[in-house]
Amino acid sequence: MPVVLLFFLVSLFVSDAARAVAHDSVQQKVFCGYQGWFRAEGDGSGLGWVHYGPGKRFAPGTCSIDLWPDLSDFPPTERYPSPFRFEDGTTAELFSSLNPATVDRHFQWMREYGIDGAFLQRFATELAVPKVLAGMTTVLNHCTAAANAHGRALIVMYDLSGLAPEHFQRVSEDWLRLVKAGQTQQPCAQHHEGKPLVALWGLGFRDRAPGFAEWRTLLETFKSTGCSVMVGVPAFWRELKGDAIQDAELHDLIKLADIISPWTVGRCSAPENAAVFARKTWEPDIAWCTAERKLYLPVIFPGFSWHNLSALRGQDAPLNQIPRRGGDLFWRQAVEAKRAGASSLYIAMFDEIDEGTAIMKCGGRTPAGESPFADLSDVPSDHYLWLSGQSGRVLRGEIAPCDQQPQRPSAATVAQ
Repeated sequence: MPVVLLFFLVSLFVSDAARAVAHDSVQQKVFCGYQGWFRAEGDGSGLGWVHYGPGKRFAPGTCSIDLWPDLSDFPPTERYPSPFRFEDGTTAELFSSLNPATVDRHFQWMREYGIDGAFLQRFATELAVPKVLAGMTTVLNHCTAAANAHGRALIVMYDLSGLAPEHFQRVSEDWLRLVKAGQTQQPCAQHHEGKPLVALWGLGFRDRAPGFAEWRTLLETFKSTGCSVMVGVPAFWRELKGDAIQDAELHDLIKLADIISPWTVGRCSAPENAAVFARKTWEPDIAWCTAERKLYLPVIFPGFSWHNLSALRGQDAPLNQIPRRGGDLFWRQAVEAKRAGASSLYIAMFDEIDEGTAIMKCGGRTPAGESPFADLSDVPSDHYLWLSGQSGRVLRGEIAPCDQQPQRPSAATVAQ
């Protein structure tokens, strides 16, 4: 292939993947959840190894992550030496979400691979802890700067897990502070139906207090700020069964929102399960939302593993509990969501290595010692980033929804 033609084709691919995101609509977009909660010894937080393990006690045999991130692209200024060692005795390093260069790198990857934006988690139970709140706000500022720099969309998502309904006011007060500070006016702010979008996660789950009155007040308060609202709900919210509260008032509350996103991580354990789940759950869910003039945002995930985290809790969970199958599980969910009528996707998650759902670069060699880590070496460490971008192409009709993953060109193929 002539060099000029090769350069032209490569430039076309890069410009498409790296296109600036139009923030006026959620349609035909692929978003990822972004935890941003990792802290490292030496990152200035003074909190130790947060979400890698139990703080100062983080060590082989005492950790909470099942995936080891690939830091091949990271310079020394973004690496923090951990208590772990590789087989050859070298120190295994980790990253911190407080490092602005690392957050920028993550959003750069989103741009390079064609992921349209991120829902940044803001944990409601930590809003009353000044030191932790300050860290979350720092990460929010880093994500805002990075999303602006790389043309990605950013949505604040409040996770209300563990927050008693009587404290819901903390969430609305925090949002009002962010609105006053200009968060919804940022270039990266994602809009829906002409309004800035914000998300509230945790409505209607059976294992927590209903708090229907408090939820109604919360939703009405958020809507009063001139925003569109997405709610994160149980997988079986429509039928009021399984993980959902069995109370029809839940539907009345859901109707106050603009976008509905059910949490379905773990609902498919193999690629062939995705078609069944889509037919029985996603299709009727989408029909309900269409009738109510709501947008439906299904959740897909690459795999699941929380062996080390469960061990810290005194529980036993198998390593690699829901295998990724080289991306087949992830890809089939994306395809079946498209076939069911979905126009957008939420990927869980970008950086969730605690529960083994991360799509960021992970894999390669893992540390030796007592704590086992899931083996993702069957594919390149960026494979799930690449598949995420390809999922967006399926949504936009650029490639057909096929059961098999698209063929990824190798470096050797491109060189020819």
